[in-house]
Amino acid sequence: MDLTPYVDNLRRELAVAADAGGDEARALAERLSAPLESAARLTLLNVLSAAMGEVTRELAPGSVDVRLRGLDPEFVVTPPPVPEPVREAREPVMAPVAAAPPAAEADDGTMVRINLRLPAHLKGRAESAAAAEGLSVNAWLVRAVSVSVDGGGRASAPGRGKDSGGRGFTGWVR
Repeated sequence: MDLTPYVDNLRRELAVAADAGGDEARALAERLSAPLESAARLTLLNVLSAAMGEVTRELAPGSVDVRLRGLDPEFVVTPPPVPEPVREAREPVMAPVAAAPPAAEADDGTMVRINLRLPAHLKGRAESAAAAEGLSVNAWLVRAVSVSVDGGGRASAPGRGKDSGGRGFTGWVR
């Protein structure tokens, strides 16, 4: 990103303001323009760094960094990691299906938003569990809540056994 147009604009604005003050003000503005250019560039870099910090917080676990190349900042975007696609077995193993909700509580397709605040260690574990089952965290949480309120036990992903806390696999391997 080239900061030169912004710094040049600052110089022009300073010159216009100095013209109103006469020859002494104009001479002072010319002497101050070089040190002000450095200060303006540093201020713009600080603003860009703070803004990219905000973007990084929203993009986590991805990030956006500001790097200085010469006199100009450069943005380096690191996208969040993409979970590996779940590979299906040649012979699918049937997983237990959670019971459908009672007819009076049948899903009418309406979605609602809820804010859920989890401790950092629990959030990480939920993300890992969802990734291990090839689901988004949202889909994994919806399924977990559904199984819990319908009175079922812990949900398991297709192809997962009940042994060792759901960490083992069942089925055939070639």
